[in-house]
Formats: sequence, structure tokens, C-alpha cells
Amino acid sequence: MPSQKALIRRPSPRLAEGLVTHIEREKVDVDLAVEQWEAYAEALRTHGWETVEVDPADDCPDSVFVEDAVVVFRNVALISRPGAESRRAETAGVEEAVARLGCSVNWIWEPGTLDGGDVLKVGDTVYVGRGGRTNAAGVQQLRAALEPLGARVVAVPVNKVLHLKSAVTALPDGTVVGHEPLVDTPSLFPRFLPVPEESGAHVVLLGGGKLLMAASAPKTAELFAGLGHEPVLVDISEFEKLEGCVTCLSVRLRELYV
Repeated sequence: MPSQKALIRRPSPRLAEGLVTHIEREKVDVDLAVEQWEAYAEALRTHGWETVEVDPADDCPDSVFVEDAVVVFRNVALISRPGAESRRAETAGVEEAVARLGCSVNWIWEPGTLDGGDVLKVGDTVYVGRGGRTNAAGVQQLRAALEPLGARVVAVPVNKVLHLKSAVTALPDGTVVGHEPLVDTPSLFPRFLPVPEESGAHVVLLGGGKLLMAASAPKTAELFAGLGHEPVLVDISEFEKLEGCVTCLSVRLRELYV
């Protein structure tokens, strides 16, 4: 049967030094962030996900955003090459973790750069954001790695936010959701639903119609509940100060047949 494993990584004690690109820097409460991270991990477990902890990377302030280090499609793990040089040391621990889980491991090579947060999978369609952290060579290498596995890779421009998944994610039926002022070209998605809050654009599909979402998007949660989904809200305020969202705090492995 399909797997329900989620890679997570404990916040670095240097979290407050994390990179900020599109927003003003605010003071991060690291102790509160650790509490919020533990509650996030507990929410995954409560809804049937086995959490797998990647070895901490205490010298890497952004390492808690584990999604950026790898893209997983079926049983293939493509180790990223982060667009921010200071984040490249994050990938080694993630590579070990996915190899231990039995993934087939591939890599993005120089001159390519790719952050996992720029990759949105909707069925067999893989959208990749071409923006500040992912370059054209990274897009080409993603295409070369995933198209032989049956993926259709669609590149979309990202200029207004850090990553594609800072702008859009998708509901279980494949409808792409986003906060319109931050989405470069909504018309690139076959079905697009605008949401009223920036953090409402970020959902993690927990299964059974449940959507893991940030507590900072109550209006969007109400919208989704009205459409028959079941929002599961977690407070991630400290990570939002670093342009983080619910998707980037874990890597969901759904298709590892073990």
C-alpha cells in the first residue's frame, strides 16, 4: 500500500538568522518556534503520518524548511541544489534520510539551482517555479529526471514571492489555490481558486479531505470547510516570519511502496 511518511527536521538554534527575501525581518522567538514545530509534527502523526526525523543541521539556520532540500516523485528523490548558497549544506542529511527509506537518489548539478519549495505536484503534473531560487538549468534537470517517470513538468514564473509554493498549492481534487496578488499568472493553472489570505494559499493534504493549514488563515479555512474539506489548523507564526509555510516544514512521501 502507499506510504504515509513525512520527513521533518528539528529547528536549528540559529533559526532566527534564517534568510528573508520578500518581507521585512522580524524578531523570531526560537523557543516558541520549537513548540510550534512539535505541534506541527504531532498534527501529522495524529492524522496517520509517520514522521521521520532528518538529522538536525544546527549550523544551518533555515534547515527546518526541509522541503527545499529534496523533490520526491514516486520512489525517486531528487536532491536539490538550493539557490541560496548558504543553504547547500542542508542537503546532505536529507540525502541520507531518503536513501535509508529506499528512495532512488538523483541530484541537481551545477550550474542548476532548484529549491524543493518551487515544485508543486498535482497528480502527474509537476509545476516548477522559475524564480529567485530555481534557475532554467534547474528546471531542465528536473524535467530530465522526472519526465521518464511519467511526469509532465510545467515551468511557471515566480517573481512576487520566494517559492512557487509560497504562492500556490492544490486541493485534493487538483484545484490550485492561491492569493491572487502574489500569483504571477493564475491562468497557467487549469482550475484556480483565489483565497482571501496569503497563508491560505498553503495546504498540506493529510488524506480523507483533511487540509493542514496555518492558523493565520481563518477566512480561507472557512472557505475550504464550506467546500467540504476539513481544515486542521496549526500556529506557525515564528516560521511565517521567515517566509515559511506549512508545506515547507515537511516532505510527504506518499508513493514509497515498501
